[in-house]
Amino acid sequence: MSNFLVHNANVLGSVATSSLTAWRGCLVVKQAPQPEKPLVLYDMEACPYCRRVREALTALNLDVVIRPCPKGGRRFRPEAESLGGKQQFPLLVDENTGKVMYESEAIVEYLFRQYGGRPVPGYYRAKGYQPALGSLASAASALRGLRAGAAKVPEQPLHLWSFEGSPFSRLVREKLCELEIPYTLHNLGKEHWTEIGPAKQRIKPGAYTPIPGGKRDAFFQVHKRVQVPYLEDPNTGQGLFESSTILKYLEATYAA
Repeated sequence: MSNFLVHNANVLGSVATSSLTAWRGCLVVKQAPQPEKPLVLYDMEACPYCRRVREALTALNLDVVIRPCPKGGRRFRPEAESLGGKQQFPLLVDENTGKVMYESEAIVEYLFRQYGGRPVPGYYRAKGYQPALGSLASAASALRGLRAGAAKVPEQPLHLWSFEGSPFSRLVREKLCELEIPYTLHNLGKEHWTEIGPAKQRIKPGAYTPIPGGKRDAFFQVHKRVQVPYLEDPNTGQGLFESSTILKYLEATYAA
């Protein structure tokens, strides 16, 4: 099967993942202020519990430093264990408050209370059926982003502009996790219902104009469009749109 067909099959699987998780992690619930020190998340992309935390981060439009911890990984799993006492994920570290936290439900509650100043919205509260659906959602993406592969270590962390529900961004996060590449995840959630839809054909017709003063507006001023995923690699000076292009770049640059 050609790379083109494989990529499009993976996109469809990623769409299924977003559908099974009710497209949480797309719209911003509240624009939270970015903390003085970055939040750090020890994360496994394919883990449904980690996904719930990333959904909440998008809902609050909070940026976070991702330290990937796939199964078989050696770069950040020992570090996570030294901080929290065990290799269990997600693990959130907030140096602003001194919190080191396991358990997705507790982390989601903490993020909304601490940075959103509000209770967890019903849409993001834990429900009894979510573990089963979350596991199905991971299976729909063929469990990519679960196990580590051989890779080179970048000198500096990368930067990814994304939002959790984006099927195309998920493909890039999966690869970054498998390669154990640390990166800053810049959440660029949709700030208004008129932004629903793909970048090239949003629900609102006509030229796209982001809400002034928001994170999307800041991105738009630099790039003249708002589209995710967008990857910047300070090690090479590359800035790339399009998931297929980014995946080829990561494989060529960092896969061992």
